[in-house]
Amino acid sequence: MGILTPDMKRVVEEQRLGFVATVCADGTPNLSPKGTTAIWDDDHLVFANIRSPGTLANIRQNPSIEVNVVDPFLRRGYRFKGVASILESGALYDEAIAFYKNRGSRVSTIREVVLVRVERAQPIDSPAYDLGFTEDEVRARWERHYRSLLAGKASTP
Repeated sequence: MGILTPDMKRVVEEQRLGFVATVCADGTPNLSPKGTTAIWDDDHLVFANIRSPGTLANIRQNPSIEVNVVDPFLRRGYRFKGVASILESGALYDEAIAFYKNRGSRVSTIREVVLVRVERAQPIDSPAYDLGFTEDEVRARWERHYRSLLAGKASTP
């Protein structure tokens, strides 16, 4: 069994949006959302590079990476720390492009694919759970908040 548990896989596959942190040449952090975040296998995540030259430049210089995927309603998810490699051509790249095509992605926009070997994974959750809130209560609060945004009135969650 790999490092990625069934629940980690579920959250990543349901959410698909991962926030990817890399390190810039000057040592500062770079955070970039990736709507193509997916499970590759029991030890790897993958995301497509569509429009992130900074992320790719950072990975080329320092492959250390962290990907956070969180359910915005439950306020729970995971942080994945590991090492990234860039796929630009070859059999694995072709397999990744086929994966995204089967998923319904517009593959003509994909420049490279980043494979993340996950070395450590940790759960992330809201402090609301420390206060005794249940998942149903947390979800209900955030659903109310998002409904109020859609109605044009922001509410306090």
